[in-house]
This record gives sequence, C-alpha cells and structure tokens, in this order.
Amino acid sequence: MTTVPQVRTRVRIPLRFGDGPAAESEAVTFAGLSDGLEHLAFVLGKPGPVPLVRLHSECLTGDVFGSARCDCGPQLAESVARISEAGGYLLYLRQEGRGIGLYNKLDAYALQDSGLDTYAANSALGLPEDARDYTAAAQMLTLFGVQQLDLLSNNPDKAAQLARHGIDVRERVRTGVFANEDNVRYLRAKAEQTGHTLALPFEERPASSAV
Repeated sequence: MTTVPQVRTRVRIPLRFGDGPAAESEAVTFAGLSDGLEHLAFVLGKPGPVPLVRLHSECLTGDVFGSARCDCGPQLAESVARISEAGGYLLYLRQEGRGIGLYNKLDAYALQDSGLDTYAANSALGLPEDARDYTAAAQMLTLFGVQQLDLLSNNPDKAAQLARHGIDVRERVRTGVFANEDNVRYLRAKAEQTGHTLALPFEERPASSAV
C-alpha cells in the first residue's frame, strides 16, 4: 500500500547559532515520505513564487559539534541567514555521512587519516561514494507548492535529482567557501571528483597529521 506524502505538524522554532545568525522559523514535519525518514523543513522569511532552497544533509559532527573536518556547520548557519533574507525553505535531510550513517562516516574518517580521500574511503568500506537520494526532498517541496526554485548549493547532483522529479531549478546559487587546513583535502575531492563549485584558497594538511 502506497502512503501519500503529507504535512503532519507545523511549529514555530526560533533559531540561534551562537554568535552567528538568528532567525524565526516554522518547522514542518511530514508523513508518508518515500524513505520513511524523519526529515524536517524550516520555512524562513517569506517564500515567494521562486523561493531560495537549501537541501542540507544531516551532519552531527559538523552541525552540532563544530567539526573542522567538513564545511557543514558553517554552510548551515549561512543558509539560515541567506534564506531568511530571501524567503524560502531549508530542508534538513536525515542522510548522515552522505547517506552511509554516522559510524560508517567515522570509519571513513579513519581511512582518510591514512591518506584516502573522502570518496575512496567510502569505497574501501564497500559503501557508495554518495548514497543520498533526494526523492523525499522533492516530495516535501511539492507539498509546499514549489515548482521552481533557486537552489543554494555547490553540488550539481542535487539540482539534477530535483529536475528528474519535476522541480525546475532556475539557478544554482553558490554557498560560501569555508575552507581550513583540516577540511581542504575533503573540499578539493568534492570539487575535482563530483564537480562541486568551489574555489579553494588553502593548502591541505598532510593526512598523517589530520585530527
């Protein structure tokens, strides 16, 4: 039996990012999404006919603990600020570690410390380089009545997957580049191997000294 996606709850949540941005939001939960996961949407500002949208995959280490091994935390804070100003939606997708899960992500980190890049480490564990599927994200946007959007992302695959589900990406808007000596090797792999639009100013820390 197929379950039809639907909105289940809307609730006001004021967002605060330490010394960073603050915003009023409406958090929205869903039932019947394709993967059955507890994805969230945050309505920010006043969405117009072509809202600004960010598909943000969950990253416990970066979003919550401020890990410098990735750029997820700064991207999340930046997204809240920019979408609040423009009006749109932040979709917080429960796809930790590009869809491989938290423990597997940490196992991959250990392999990266021995010299593998982020994609090769996943492959060495017998896992997909990127297991994320944005079908549920397209369903969430459809429930909001979104047919066309500007996508806040450096990742061309997000735009391509949304397009396959009938969501017109009018423009892919680049995020900032939040590079440091601990994450530049990770960012460079994304730029070189999966076409992320990133200009990297830092040299990478040698793998043997990564933390």
